[in-house]
Amino acid sequence: MDINEIKVTPRDQQVLNLLVQGCSNKEIAGQLSISPRTVKQHLGTLFLRAGIRDGRKRVKLAIAAFENQAVCP
Repeated sequence: MDINEIKVTPRDQQVLNLLVQGCSNKEIAGQLSISPRTVKQHLGTLFLRAGIRDGRKRVKLAIAAFENQAVCP
């Protein structure tokens, strides 16, 4: 999966980067000053755009993003 083929907004990218770094939804929310529910919405939108409907493919998305970045502050 090529992360560059998926439409990713700047905020989606921030959420995804923190997720890949191992941050929980709550930690991501705190870092970005948004609610954990908003974090889930960003991730859900990313998964839909990528055509991801099961957990294993979500791991593939995380790996693809990790290859572009990498440590939760």
